[in-house]
Amino acid sequence: MPSPNCNPRPEGAVTELVVVHGISLPPGNYGGPEIEALFTNTLDPDGHPYFAEIAGLEVSAHFLIRRTGEVVQFVSTDARAWHAGVSCWQGREQCNDFSIGIELEGCDDEAYADPQYDTLNQLVRCLRNQYPGIQHDAIVGHSDIAPGRKTDPGPAFEWSRVLARQSQ
Repeated sequence: MPSPNCNPRPEGAVTELVVVHGISLPPGNYGGPEIEALFTNTLDPDGHPYFAEIAGLEVSAHFLIRRTGEVVQFVSTDARAWHAGVSCWQGREQCNDFSIGIELEGCDDEAYADPQYDTLNQLVRCLRNQYPGIQHDAIVGHSDIAPGRKTDPGPAFEWSRVLARQSQ
């Protein structure tokens, strides 16, 4: 499902980071079309009071992993998705330039679903094959690159289940 919220990566940019996010729209609700609508700029601001606050945002991610494990791709991994915002990783700002954003349908304080971890691990394995610059310690949360501003994927996310983060 193509998102208009992307642009080319800067010339010479090397993909070296995977950023894991958590999202649900409205907060705490799962399974509807609202995330896709947000990432494609078609979210109805009158559909829920929360949507009026975010409907004008131009955001995207490369991938969304639904609670069922289904993957939706919005942006080519060769392009720059607009998922990280103001961000910094290992002293480097503008993480969108060199990262891939993966949204998990969920929220900070509710357990993510088993199929999401399975799919996330498969997806990260594929990404690391495609982009060898992504090392095992370069799988991070949005909260890691935007501390104080973002909290996702949150304390309910089990990092120990992300196999790519284990040393190899």
